[in-house]
Amino acid sequence: MAKDAEKSTWKDAIWNPSTREFCGRTASSWGLILLFYLVFYIFLAGMFCLTMYVMLQTLDDHKPTWQDRLGTPGMMIRPRGDTMEINTHNTESWDMYTKTLDNFLSSYNNSLQAEKNDKCTPDQYFFQADSGDVKNNPKRSCQFNRSLLQECSGLDDHTYGYQAGKPCIIIKLNRVIGMLPGKDGQAPFVTCGAKKEDSDKIGKVAYYPENGTFNLMYYPYYGKKAQVNYSQPLVAIKFLNITLNEDINIECRIISNNIPPGSERDKFAGKVSFKLRINTKQ
Repeated sequence: MAKDAEKSTWKDAIWNPSTREFCGRTASSWGLILLFYLVFYIFLAGMFCLTMYVMLQTLDDHKPTWQDRLGTPGMMIRPRGDTMEINTHNTESWDMYTKTLDNFLSSYNNSLQAEKNDKCTPDQYFFQADSGDVKNNPKRSCQFNRSLLQECSGLDDHTYGYQAGKPCIIIKLNRVIGMLPGKDGQAPFVTCGAKKEDSDKIGKVAYYPENGTFNLMYYPYYGKKAQVNYSQPLVAIKFLNITLNEDINIECRIISNNIPPGSERDKFAGKVSFKLRINTKQ
């Protein structure tokens, strides 16, 4: 009898036929609970959609509303890599680097630049202001012709100096919307040197364009959507008589009167480091 009573109590806890309750609640009670949560979650979804809508109204499709960035832009090199080792007698050791530079510089071909971009006045900023609420988009971009890189353009020497043991490295600054990298008409420039332990091994370095400058006419940058044909200015570095058959630790920096020096805590802010070794032994 006790077992039957326990069994009956357990069943009644789930479904009680005498009170018509399921899990202790009647159908009307369950209906009210479900209705409450349905209304509650519809309200939450509506609040979320309204909040997202209001936030989206504050955004500009062409420019970030808020920019929280480092004061010093990063620098990148092409070909990519922390270590570059080539052998002047082994084409395979540097062929991948020349192919990388060919692909990277293809968008800078003079004919393509003339088709897409404008000839701008050098040594001054190329401002393109909006007219009140009327956006001046898409904005124009200045030509950066591949030929400006001269001996590192790959137009005359398709090996970019790698076969002769005088390799070229391409440097660019990361894009920062609205950045004005120089003041008083002074353009920022790149300088490269060996680290202390290799200071006597780097030899003479050539810069293209002249003095390794990023001309002011390529700034400010207005963003990928606003300036769809923007071509980042480049600086090419050519090592003319670097010490052979040894590892050389090299560091390149951006020098500007309007860009603060990079922080030691961020190794990519305003500088880039890499190791170069040119072997001549077969």
